[in-house]
Amino acid sequence: MSEDGRSYDYVIVGAGPAGCVLANRLSAGGDAEVLLLEAGDPDENREIGVPAAFSELFESAVDWAYYTEPQSELHDRELYWPRGKTLGGSSSINAMIYVRGQPEDYDHWTELGNEGWTYEDVLPYFKRAEHNERGPSDYHAIGGPRNVTDLRSPNELTEAFLEAGQSVGLPYNENFNADDQAGVGYYQVTQKDGKRHSAADAYLKPVLERPNLTAVTGARVTNVRFDGREAVGVDYARDDATGRSATVDATEEVILSAGAINSPHLLLCSGVGPAGHLGEHDIPVVADLPGVGRNLQDHLQVGVNFESTKPVTLADADSLWNTLRYLLRKNGPLTSNIAEAGGFTTVSEDAEVPQIQFHFGPTYFVEHGFDNPEGHGFSLGALRLRPDSRGRISLRSADPFGEPAIDPQYLTEGDDLEVLLEGIKLVREILQAEPFDDYRGEEVLPGSDVETDAELTEYIRETAETLYHPVGTCKMGDDEMAVVDDRLRVRGLERLRVVDASIMPTITSGNTDAPTTMIAEKAVDYIRADRR
Repeated sequence: MSEDGRSYDYVIVGAGPAGCVLANRLSAGGDAEVLLLEAGDPDENREIGVPAAFSELFESAVDWAYYTEPQSELHDRELYWPRGKTLGGSSSINAMIYVRGQPEDYDHWTELGNEGWTYEDVLPYFKRAEHNERGPSDYHAIGGPRNVTDLRSPNELTEAFLEAGQSVGLPYNENFNADDQAGVGYYQVTQKDGKRHSAADAYLKPVLERPNLTAVTGARVTNVRFDGREAVGVDYARDDATGRSATVDATEEVILSAGAINSPHLLLCSGVGPAGHLGEHDIPVVADLPGVGRNLQDHLQVGVNFESTKPVTLADADSLWNTLRYLLRKNGPLTSNIAEAGGFTTVSEDAEVPQIQFHFGPTYFVEHGFDNPEGHGFSLGALRLRPDSRGRISLRSADPFGEPAIDPQYLTEGDDLEVLLEGIKLVREILQAEPFDDYRGEEVLPGSDVETDAELTEYIRETAETLYHPVGTCKMGDDEMAVVDDRLRVRGLERLRVVDASIMPTITSGNTDAPTTMIAEKAVDYIRADRR
């Protein structure tokens, strides 16, 4: 159905974690007409719901399947960046890990000039969003849309990891989302009844019958339209046999929730960004905002993989027996999110908060799962939580259908490489600990012949990959590189807001799905208060 020529109070671009929240909350009460536009198709792919199948969604129809520019510090490799292209966005293709970050992350946002974003300020919005099956507490709540739970059938190798971590001095941490991240523990996950519980499952599908909410899939927004400094609507193209285009008006606001890649790309294509860069592509300047696309941050992970001497891994998770267990009882290996447990720790003597995050999987995980060896194995990765390196999203051309240039500039600043090096050393120490003695075979990667710091550094450059957490490209703040203010309004323009992970001034300490959901929950209050 075409929505061409219609007017809505709010037009939301992107049905990812933020867009689904906004569609639900802004359409509640029936006093606002809301249009949600999603470039991808509905989330009907069977693998979306099966937790252990998430990597099978990579480079599929529900993935934007981006690649970076060659990375100078990673042997000029072009790294694969999956991003969700369906209802639920990346919450429909991720590993479902529920981590909020450190309280210090949000206090730091406020120190950077963003009023109302301390940890004390944002905690109520985390709680508003969740239904935690552990029950209510000072840090958690029940009754929210997004289901958060413990894994149903954790693997015995994951228990070995937890014991090994403790044997090298890391404490057991039952809740990474309380006041202290440090230690090792099981991750809580965004699952319900053994299935993925995406943002679309939680926020969008339960309210699609509201008469004042319209959701259109296969709708690629190509341009934000302006009347002077006011955003008045968007143009979009239908991804169907007709390929027709449509124009819709927004009487209150246009809200970009297309993510840390697509939100800045759309702004640039619409004439909002660095004037010089727009001029290179003959795009008329609506607003000269030099920070659009800049400040790109991401978590870079490097992993160690061991052969398992016991056939207890997830290598045969999709066997007939396990498939029947999943279909009939919603338990067994297919309920695994692969990265079942992890941890947080420091690697520098003067560090006051964790610098490293671990992800343990009772299976091989080599190059996003594309190059896993045959047979049984297990893996442990380490990433730098708050990287110093900053990259950018920029235009290759003025064509809104063209892919942007993604240049994270990994390992180009500060001590990012040194912290990763210490992280992989600690990974090896954990995997060599006694609790793994009954399971540990040969070290497949990097291999026992890789020993010195120089050899490990070379291994990092050869194999490190994204852990799928790009943020920061429309950062919140009050400096000259800020794109939005602390109410997420695009600076210098009216009736245009960005609400997604791109507004983070600095990356949070952990997986970014939960913080993105929080950002959208908080933005709803600003949007309602600012309604004309």
